[in-house]
Amino acid sequence: MSTKEKELLAAYWTLAGDVYPCAPNEISPFPLRDRCEAAMRAGWSGVGLILDDLEYSIEKYGLAGVKSILEDTGMKYFELEILMDWYMVGEARAKSDDCRSRFIELGAELGMRNLKIGANPFDKNPADFARMTDDFAKLCQDVATVGATVAIEFMPFSPIRNVAEALKVAEGANQPNGGLMVDHWHVARAGTPYSEVARIPARYIKGVELDDVGAQVKGSLFDDSTFNRQLCGEGAGDCRAFVDALDQAGCTLPYYGVELISEVHRKFPLDEMAKRAYDTTIAQFSEKSATAA
Repeated sequence: MSTKEKELLAAYWTLAGDVYPCAPNEISPFPLRDRCEAAMRAGWSGVGLILDDLEYSIEKYGLAGVKSILEDTGMKYFELEILMDWYMVGEARAKSDDCRSRFIELGAELGMRNLKIGANPFDKNPADFARMTDDFAKLCQDVATVGATVAIEFMPFSPIRNVAEALKVAEGANQPNGGLMVDHWHVARAGTPYSEVARIPARYIKGVELDDVGAQVKGSLFDDSTFNRQLCGEGAGDCRAFVDALDQAGCTLPYYGVELISEVHRKFPLDEMAKRAYDTTIAQFSEKSATAA
């Protein structure tokens, strides 16, 4: 596979800087324009944002200003994340529905390609897959009104733990714009063989995220995900085999995301973060890499 055949999107945490999921403040210390310009210089074709950071940027630049930044810097692919509690009831669901409305509203204005969702890692109740399936179908229908896909990010520390469980929901909902976010870190830490990735029906692959895993889990799985992800090719996983498995599955997405959540990586200067993450990931698609693998 040639490096020119796949474009890359920097998921939010990859360029956010010294912030991390569930931190007291998740808004990037780097202005959106600076992040997008760094992404452009490094070769990225898109970016992802979380809702809080997007709202902050809208306050700073206005909605039209945010749209101009994305266009001016060539960020032709745009994703939003992460909607939690979409399957819950009560107060948690009410808050989730407020976020859902805002994701859809802003996504329509900014050309959102994909909305990433997840099952709350702090929800310790047994997974109600029947309810999840029904609610996922309704969510997909809502998001379809703005022409975007919806991707379930399975996480081994959440109620939807692996490929099989995420597929159960997506296949049951049977929505043309609904499927999975297949993140290499979650695949590897769930102990899922790449051969299982290769068997995912292509219609259900709505997003891909590349990254690598450390040789050992540090702390809990949630902690390891938040502080210890590795650059592609620098960890203990096999990113080339993961890419090959997606090819075998028939994945035809025009771009792959990169989600690097790392205590080491987020301390680097912005341009260095952007270049390191881009260069190590795009190398996984090179002919030399394929031959070596």
